[in-house]
Amino acid sequence: MPKNIVLGVTGSIAAYKAVEIVSCLIKQGNRVTVIMTSCAQRFVTQVTFQTISKNKVITDLFVDSENYDPEHVALAERADLIVVAPATANFIGKIASGIADDALTCTVMAARSPVIIAPAMNDSMYLNPIVQDNIKRLSKLGYKIIEPEKGRLCTGRVGIGRLASVEKIVDVINKELKRKRTK
Repeated sequence: MPKNIVLGVTGSIAAYKAVEIVSCLIKQGNRVTVIMTSCAQRFVTQVTFQTISKNKVITDLFVDSENYDPEHVALAERADLIVVAPATANFIGKIASGIADDALTCTVMAARSPVIIAPAMNDSMYLNPIVQDNIKRLSKLGYKIIEPEKGRLCTGRVGIGRLASVEKIVDVINKELKRKRTK
């Protein structure tokens, strides 16, 4: 049975890997709705995700429409799982602080389903005590964190902060969906 997965994409150079995540999830028969932050749109276009997912991509909290539908709430209610990959320090800080000021943060705040967060950022940012405290806070609140890997970062330096592999992220998603089914 297909699952409804919301994939949030934030403004990281690793945003291109989210395309492959969507592709893998679609090949497995899932329905994927992508929500992109405005910064994410500077790395990958919504057309790319729309083509791969065969689904409308959410890029704005407010949609011009005669019949206003608070889409972020409807998406959160339909979702079997919400995944944010890549997740920037900015996004993590907003969620940990209860800030909901765009379509993605509002959807995560309205979530009734499990939420998986896969951080990706520079090692100095990732290791910052504030970011680490925010990640710990989210973990304690029940958010599942997929730790980043050590590797070559966009600065050319080697360090921790690189988005976990697509295979690992998809594996964690599948395990969470399977765990949810057995409940």
